[in-house]
Amino acid sequence: MRDPIPFLRLRRFGLASLAVAMVAGGLGGCKSVDFGDVTGSISTKAPPSDPAMLRSYTDELGKRYDAKPNDPNVAMAYARALRAQRQFAQAVAVLQTAAAKNAENRAVIGAFGKALADAGRFKEAAEVLPRAHTPERPDWSVLSTQGSVADQLGDHAGAQGYYASALKIAPGEPSVMSNLGLSYALSKDLARAEDTLRQASDHPRADMRVRQNLALVLALRGKFDEAETVSRRDLSPSDASANVMTIRKMIVESNTWRQIQEGGKAKPAASRRG
Repeated sequence: MRDPIPFLRLRRFGLASLAVAMVAGGLGGCKSVDFGDVTGSISTKAPPSDPAMLRSYTDELGKRYDAKPNDPNVAMAYARALRAQRQFAQAVAVLQTAAAKNAENRAVIGAFGKALADAGRFKEAAEVLPRAHTPERPDWSVLSTQGSVADQLGDHAGAQGYYASALKIAPGEPSVMSNLGLSYALSKDLARAEDTLRQASDHPRADMRVRQNLALVLALRGKFDEAETVSRRDLSPSDASANVMTIRKMIVESNTWRQIQEGGKAKPAASRRG
């Protein structure tokens, strides 16, 4: 069986990274922190979840892109398929070219910014995303991505401001609520994180990523049985159990995780090296 939590070997601590890891075992290629997608074009068609079908779908879009490299809709669709396969660097390259050729196309700029975020190029994403919408015509999905990027850069208060703005446009949107819940967790406010993620999970459009984020926070609060129950809605019993057991082990072994559970500040261990 594939390791259900492969990203837990990352050296840098991050709740968002752990949330990604929780999903990775149950649905390959999905992310937990939702950087979103642009709307209103061919690029909004969801890529197939079956790996073989996804490869075929991506190859076909690659041929369309080769035939029409200047078509922004084809470029966005191809990049989205690449992102679904976690080929983030290639998606960035496709959209960087498209953005250069379509500098006034906000949908392309937004997709480029989101691809940069997927690739972990957060500072660049933070510079690109404001050009994807205007104060007069804000885009909630872009605002949500700006929040995710701010969280990754450690600006949790700023991130929560972006999410609040997004929710004014799209009240109750589960993907935004889910990211907001993770942001509260990163701010060490686990009670508020749990409440927010429960609201997100109750939404009719809530998906696996939302539920796994709720399971993550429940586990961090020591509610291991409930976390496993929530996780089993989408993962196999063995993967759900492995995820919760790993989080439990990290809480027991790590001073940082214990302090986050308690809502305090972690004290660096004397023997820790940077």
